[in-house]
Amino acid sequence: MRVLVACEYSGTVRNAFLDRGHDAWSCDLLPSEDGSNRHIIGDARDLLNDGWDLLMVAHPPCTRLCNSGVRWLSTPPPGKTADQMQAELEAGAELFSAFWNAPIERVAIENPVMHRHAKALIVNYREPAQSVQPWQFGHGECKRTCLWLRNLPPLTPTRIVEGREQRVHRMPPSADRWKERSRFFPGIAEAMADQWGGYALEKAA
Repeated sequence: MRVLVACEYSGTVRNAFLDRGHDAWSCDLLPSEDGSNRHIIGDARDLLNDGWDLLMVAHPPCTRLCNSGVRWLSTPPPGKTADQMQAELEAGAELFSAFWNAPIERVAIENPVMHRHAKALIVNYREPAQSVQPWQFGHGECKRTCLWLRNLPPLTPTRIVEGREQRVHRMPPSADRWKERSRFFPGIAEAMADQWGGYALEKAA
């Protein structure tokens, strides 16, 4: 399969699909952390019509869409205005909409729980198919992640482990905090590649 992993600079999901023999590419505005030649620097929306056969896994920025940040819409953080918050919300919803309505047969979008203002702006919005936790896939942590799925089955947990640490939530302030908070879990990436990659190949056979 030709797999596009949108808004990913770490290569975590891209490499999981590559390791299983798929023609996988990541795309982000940032360069790839691992220096891979399987990474495209740019806006992933420019690639949506490039013949990705079966699957896109997207990780659009969630800062203005997620429920945990809805308070900033009415009381902007220091240095921001209400108009800026609204513009950023609309930009985030537009990006999510582009991925959700992409001309690709099978689509998965990963994001946190979304607030109602974001839902109202997304074209053809549907509720997420499921939510998953890292501890269901071998990581002893809590970080609820929702998956919006089109023509793909929900993920099945692969390795339930002990531990419910909220490591991401408790990260101290730092210049790279936003990067570390958004970093994807390898166990979930491997489940995506195993389960969705195998499912799509079965359907294509």
